[in-house]
Amino acid sequence: MRVLMIGGTRFVGRHIARAALTMGHELTLVHRTPTDLLPEAEHLLLDRDGDLGVLRDREWDATVDVSAYFPGQVASLHDALGDRGGRNLVISSTSVYAPPAAPGFDESSPTVAPAPEGTTEVTEETYGPLKVSIELLSRELYGERSTVVRPTYVIGPWDYTQRFTYWVQRVAEGGEVLAPGDPGDPIQVIDARDMGSWIVRLLEGDVAGTFHAVSPPPVFTFGELLADVVAAVAPAGTTLTWPAADWLTAQGLDDTSLPLWGAGDPWIAVNTADPAAARATGLSPRTLRQSVVEILEHTVRHPAALRPGQLTRERERELLAAWHAVS
Repeated sequence: MRVLMIGGTRFVGRHIARAALTMGHELTLVHRTPTDLLPEAEHLLLDRDGDLGVLRDREWDATVDVSAYFPGQVASLHDALGDRGGRNLVISSTSVYAPPAAPGFDESSPTVAPAPEGTTEVTEETYGPLKVSIELLSRELYGERSTVVRPTYVIGPWDYTQRFTYWVQRVAEGGEVLAPGDPGDPIQVIDARDMGSWIVRLLEGDVAGTFHAVSPPPVFTFGELLADVVAAVAPAGTTLTWPAADWLTAQGLDDTSLPLWGAGDPWIAVNTADPAAARATGLSPRTLRQSVVEILEHTVRHPAALRPGQLTRERERELLAAWHAVS
């Protein structure tokens, strides 16, 4: 199978690309920056927002669009490819859903309204609506040749967001760990490697439809997630302390400081999506504990510094002392 991927060298796309190559397919990557990654693939150094004319005389069996953030990008790609790109699989997000979604909701659950025409900036407020616009246009342009994947928080090696990596590294250090808010808050994640190999199987089977890429089945909680991280990598004597959410926000903390924390977000119920449709087509995630161990092994080989805004160890100690003084 000949696969065209728009993107493919950063994180999510990197794992899809690796899966496609490992599974024996010919791969063409469209991206902007020269790289030594994935030398087995063909690399076309293009800006997707520029001239895509080089694609007009080529043909592929499937196209994976990892990097579409605006509907105009979907339109310009279709203008260059027409039907010569084969099945079109676009990476969307569970952020498309409107709250509140009932636990175990499926892919037919109501979404937010599409982004207003002319939206040019990706923000927390526009991200979901832009993904809705992208999904709608993809289905309009490709019809039965359109496939939409809606991931939750994606984890795994090379995760530049370091949202889950933060917890793996912090828990592996041991001691008293500040855990945010309510341990009963729902959460779901998906390992990028499992999502990547499943996506390639969707392409191999020419599978149409819309699918949640989420794990575990709901309801899985943030407390259970951190308990799995502790069980997988924590030194003896590691403990979790859960200051109240309102106290944490009063200290100026948010989901940047403590990644994956809901922090009172009304959209938190989207972390209860039903993965049944994806599982029926072959999605089979590894255990969370296995992901944790492998992510820690990766960070040992490729150390990851804290992202801007994430909680430093010094600030964590200060907050824990302050919480114990008032609790």
